[in-house]
Amino acid sequence: MPTQLKPDTKTETGKVGDKIEAKNAGWTFGGGTPATFEDHVAKSVPLYHEGHNVVIQLSDYFLHNNSLCYEIGSSTGVLLDKVLTHNQHKRIHAVGIDVEPDMVEFAKKKYSNPKLSFVHADISEYDLDRADMIISYYTLQFIKPKFRMDVLRKIYDALNWGGALLLFEKVRAPDARFQDIMTGLYIDFKIDQGYDACEIISKSRSLKGVLEPFSTGGNLDLLQKAGFRDIMTVMKYVSFEGFLAIK
Repeated sequence: MPTQLKPDTKTETGKVGDKIEAKNAGWTFGGGTPATFEDHVAKSVPLYHEGHNVVIQLSDYFLHNNSLCYEIGSSTGVLLDKVLTHNQHKRIHAVGIDVEPDMVEFAKKKYSNPKLSFVHADISEYDLDRADMIISYYTLQFIKPKFRMDVLRKIYDALNWGGALLLFEKVRAPDARFQDIMTGLYIDFKIDQGYDACEIISKSRSLKGVLEPFSTGGNLDLLQKAGFRDIMTVMKYVSFEGFLAIK
């Protein structure tokens, strides 16, 4: 008989791939997730590493001697470490902020660079110092919509004049027909990465009420209301988009 492709209905827990399990509407970045997170996210987000390269290359224009760089939702610290390595000839400091203590501890153990530090904090309650570049790499989408405007205003206020926010987000399509197409393409992408139907369904179920993406227009509207006027898309692949916003 064929294997039944559905999550455990008793525990409401399902395997989402890469040795990660998650409950219905209960995705978490804690527990055992940090250990395999980079492999998992690289297979879940199209152009994940290419987006890292875009951020790194853009840092040439905004990070100078004595610059401060933040990453909101720094997870395992991989991206910030890449930014620092690329800019190792400059006197800069980078701070990763993450609300998940297990991610922060994992990053602290992995990296010992004195120019790189990690803080366990909720960005909505954390006071930012003046910075030249702030990165939000697929993080804002996990912050409740009612807090996003305040977070973006905090980021805008913390940036020095001419500083940049690099905002990467999963985005919704402008209408239902396009959303159906985008969803279908994304499912095909995940199948191509080796995930089976059960893992794809379990991941989708786990993100209910946890991941709430806005459309391209919705993100642009938030950025403009926060104070940003100079905004452009620097990367786009189906329903994944990177914005550069300069103060």
